[in-house]
Amino acid sequence: MKSTRTSTKSRLSKETILTWYMNDTLEGNDPKNVYLFSRRHQIKESDFYKFFNSFEGIENHFFELIFSKTLDTLSKSASYKAYSSKEQLLSCYFTFFGNLAANRSFVLYILSGNKLDHFRKLKNLHKGFGEYIDTLDIDTIDFKHDKVNKIQRKAINEAAWFQLVSILKFWLQDESADFEKTDIFIEKSVIAGFDLINAQPLKSVTDLGKFLYKEYNPVG
Repeated sequence: MKSTRTSTKSRLSKETILTWYMNDTLEGNDPKNVYLFSRRHQIKESDFYKFFNSFEGIENHFFELIFSKTLDTLSKSASYKAYSSKEQLLSCYFTFFGNLAANRSFVLYILSGNKLDHFRKLKNLHKGFGEYIDTLDIDTIDFKHDKVNKIQRKAINEAAWFQLVSILKFWLQDESADFEKTDIFIEKSVIAGFDLINAQPLKSVTDLGKFLYKEYNPVG
């Protein structure tokens, strides 16, 4: 009969380590270092480093994995493929934050503490989300100049990332039932963003501003 260590090693993967880490942290057993974490789960420390170089690497992978599962869900939807780019982005956000909600306690754990660390933990998500935005057929102005068009596309990509981070921040603070206010914020943000890209009237941008003002300046 194989030893526990051998059996564990044979099925070791990024997802296995992530599951262990999530369970440990959510149960109040935050690992102090990789050595103790590896010992707790009966693997060699060197085995851990084959998949991650730190606990922050695990947290980075979590967001990357959630977004990958989001795209996998969308790719299996026949209706998604027929959507406009605006509708596709809305579907992406709703699905992504639905997946995050299923793991909210862990997300709150990851994104607690120093806010400057948050961006490092979202590095893989930033890359994957940017690649996703590049696949959307977003109408833009053709400047008849490749370099300028490339700059425009990059600006849209970064604006979309800022939008996602803003929604994430809002969601973290949302105390409404079933995160209904986040759903409203997502819809208004996407509509306003596309109106700006397409040089549409700024009504939706004003609408978003009014919504945020009421959220952060409630009538006493």
